[in-house]
Amino acid sequence: MLEALQGQEVTVNFLDGSSVRGGILEEMDERFVKYRTEYQVLYIPITLIRAVVVETKERERPRVGFGQ
Repeated sequence: MLEALQGQEVTVNFLDGSSVRGGILEEMDERFVKYRTEYQVLYIPITLIRAVVVETKERERPRVGFGQ
């Protein structure tokens, strides 16, 4: 399943609630995922990953203030 995301920019959410974002999913096997950001290369064990998120569309910011 993760092979379909190879080469895309993703956010990886971990079981402890932390996450990494802005990196590219480069390689994967049955035990590890190689994730590259601008500053580092991470080898993440599959057992620590809760979710992998692909941003498909930028969200609109809510308007602030009073409208009429």
